[in-house]
Amino acid sequence: MQYLSKAVIAPLAAVLALATIPAIAQNAKPADAALANQLDQSQASGHDPQLLDKFAAVKVEDGKYVDKEGAPTYHITNDGKKFDWYAYSGYRRYHAECHVCHGPDAMGSTYAPALKDSLKRISYEQFIGILAGGQQNSSAGGQSVMPSFGDNKNVMCYADDLYVYLKARASGAMPRVRPGDKEDKPEAAKKAEKECLGG
Repeated sequence: MQYLSKAVIAPLAAVLALATIPAIAQNAKPADAALANQLDQSQASGHDPQLLDKFAAVKVEDGKYVDKEGAPTYHITNDGKKFDWYAYSGYRRYHAECHVCHGPDAMGSTYAPALKDSLKRISYEQFIGILAGGQQNSSAGGQSVMPSFGDNKNVMCYADDLYVYLKARASGAMPRVRPGDKEDKPEAAKKAEKECLGG
């Protein structure tokens, strides 16, 4: 092997690595939701009574819940097992568009903040402004840039959904798992989605 060039060894190593994938996948265990939530609790992200009270839904109109400040919020019933449509949709949209930078379940990454923590401090208006216009932060540790999503319909058409999901994560009302049960999609949500996406 010492006489083989790197051009021969690299592809050979890749083939051997790929050959082991089926064996690894066959022995893989299914995801354990209880473990994921246990890990979430170890990150001190349990229920925050002040935020649960602050974000509590006080009104519903066309299936969309709002808090006492008039901002979109979540509504969870059935002992924490059934989520409103917008929180569920926000979970899906977050994991389609945001988790690559901000980490799974809004837990953050080495180069983007944990949005579950950011939503404890910023208002609805600030969130929409950052989402649409982007943001640049400079600190002693370096510089980070949140790109603008103002022209991205896959994000902006679901901005409220994202906000609602992140509020639920911030307060600890939604655990680190895909919601198992949800309310039906409201007619108002169907109409707004169609108008926004141009369909």
